[in-house]
Parts: sequence; C-alpha cells; structure tokens
Amino acid sequence: MSKARDGFDAIGVVVDWTDACRARQLEDLLDLYDIAASVECCEGGNFLGRAAMAQYWRPRLARAVANAFEIDVLMPFDGGVSLDYRGYDGVPVTDAGKISQTVCAPIKQAA
Repeated sequence: MSKARDGFDAIGVVVDWTDACRARQLEDLLDLYDIAASVECCEGGNFLGRAAMAQYWRPRLARAVANAFEIDVLMPFDGGVSLDYRGYDGVPVTDAGKISQTVCAPIKQAA
C-alpha cells in the first residue's frame, strides 16, 4: 500500500505529478513540491526553490510531445516511489512526497 503512517500517498502524488505535466499545468506541478525541494537536471544544473523550478519546467511543459510524461514503471519502495516515465521529449527517463527531490537520468545511466 502506498499510504505512509502519516497519510501521505506517494503513488498518488506521482500520478498527480504526471497528470499536471501532461496537462501542462505549471502551478499545479509546482504545488506538489516541498518548499525546499530541488530538481536535479540530467542535462546539468540544480534548480532549488519554486522560482527556479518554474524556470526549469516552463519550457519543458511548453515543448512536451504527445507521449510525454507517460508512466512506464511505478514501483513503491521503503521511503518513496521509483518512477520510470517518458520525459517532455518522449524519451524514457528515471525519476526519484510533497516531492523533496526530482532526479532525472537516462534509464541506463540511472541503473
């Protein structure tokens, strides 16, 4: 089951995250992140805080292709959820809840 003792539903947050991405809803997406969250980009760079994460996500949501943000694998584990999904460009990436950190890397690199 995905609900922690405090009622946090990690799988639910991941589904909400992909839904916000697919709908190109930047504010809804950012609301899923903790105030101290960061996005570590596989292309280089670390985006810390809401304004920086908006800077990271805005162009990606705008350029998202038809099959962007589809879930390939969703696997709960102790302390979180592992998510393999399609990035904004439709290419598979691995993603590591409010969300404390997002780390993306090509699947082979993440393994």
